Amino acid sequence: MDFKKFLNELKKITSDFLDKKEDLYVYAFDTSQNPDVVTLPLAVVFPKNKFEVSKIAKLCNDYNIAIIPRAQGTNHCGATRASKNSIVMHFSKMNKIISIDKENLIAIVEPNVIIKDLNDKLDKLNLFFPPDPSNLAVSTLGGAIALCSGGARTFKYSNTKDYVINLEVVLANGEIIETSKNLAKNVTGYNLTSLFVGSEGTLGLITKATLKLIPKPKTRMLTLCYFDNLYDASKCTDAIISSGLNPASIDLIDDITIKTIEKFNPCDFKLDKKAMLLIEQDGFSQCVEFEQKILRDVLIKQNIAESDFYQTKNEEENENIYRARRSAFGALAQLKPNVVTEDIVVARNKIFDLIKKIEHLSKKYNIMTAIMGHIGDGNIHPNFALDLSNETEKNNFEKLKDELFSYAISLDGTLSGEHGIGNLKRKYLDMALQDNSHKLMKEIKKLLDPKNILNPNKAI
Repeated sequence: MDFKKFLNELKKITSDFLDKKEDLYVYAFDTSQNPDVVTLPLAVVFPKNKFEVSKIAKLCNDYNIAIIPRAQGTNHCGATRASKNSIVMHFSKMNKIISIDKENLIAIVEPNVIIKDLNDKLDKLNLFFPPDPSNLAVSTLGGAIALCSGGARTFKYSNTKDYVINLEVVLANGEIIETSKNLAKNVTGYNLTSLFVGSEGTLGLITKATLKLIPKPKTRMLTLCYFDNLYDASKCTDAIISSGLNPASIDLIDDITIKTIEKFNPCDFKLDKKAMLLIEQDGFSQCVEFEQKILRDVLIKQNIAESDFYQTKNEEENENIYRARRSAFGALAQLKPNVVTEDIVVARNKIFDLIKKIEHLSKKYNIMTAIMGHIGDGNIHPNFALDLSNETEKNNFEKLKDELFSYAISLDGTLSGEHGIGNLKRKYLDMALQDNSHKLMKEIKKLLDPKNILNPNKAI
């Protein structure tokens, strides 16, 4: 392989190009735990449009060079790590909100548009894009689509897959396709759009997305509810849902997380309780006020003292609480050199069993663990604070993960609800997927990417 010739041809396609070792090193990592071996890409390219993406893909396909699609690099499971004989395709130059169609409730965006930036523009039009990963201030829509991100509001609004109407995708051979039409409904042919959503960049390179929007809720209010143990918090969640309420979100936060957040981003959280539920209700103001009264009645019937729950009064309070909630990962980084966040989903009636297992394994392997997650939809995020440079802690953590994922699968759960598989969870796929479905996924990958150049050794 003549890499020098390849790089010279690559430079003819785009002048936005890095190939010095000190520059490449930055793009060898993402947010996932430290790799044992750091693999540098051959180059980093910054395409400006679909035509450059297409030409680069075709060139890489001809030379059998892998492409690692990347934006902000906030992935937790190694999905944007460089691999051997690869280039990183960084989409930072493709960051335009192309159009917002208020009449038809759609937005057309390039992949590096930040979710918060889109919602800030939509807010002025009384529109709303519901998926809200906790790091939405830096998360891109291309990344959210590649991972099918969710966030706290998934309980009411579902996740990214239900808000992607159409995609412009560059295939491995450079061919440019559209997966659907910019219409709210379309069942003409197979649903190719959903095939690419959540595929972690292994099937195609997303260069444009058409998104479904909804009218912005007129108001929202939060309720903070505190508990003496995680079991009571879990049972209260069941009672809230059984009452007929449909909150935008129901999040669980344990005492370690509460105390760490409060030190990092003070918000007057109660520090003498073992768990907290953060419940958001939104809609027309009269409806929210009425539903808050119903929620209050539910909590009192659950024998929760009125001193143990608090309902916000205005949007400033809401923002302060959400700012604190979103700071959890950064706050936990104060505890140990490394924080690894996991992403497990089980049926809601099995959440407490999962939490007990997490606590048991944390004690067994002597690893500090903070538990939080979207309890309303069964998605739990244990955050493990440890020192990965300590071989004992590192080996214990690997054993903990093996047991944890095996247990989650035994509960008919799954490995990820919104963070993806990347290369760190691939070894668990055989126990998480049926043999025939896993085989079919590999055949689809081979059909669309026969040379395996698109984010190889990730996702499946």
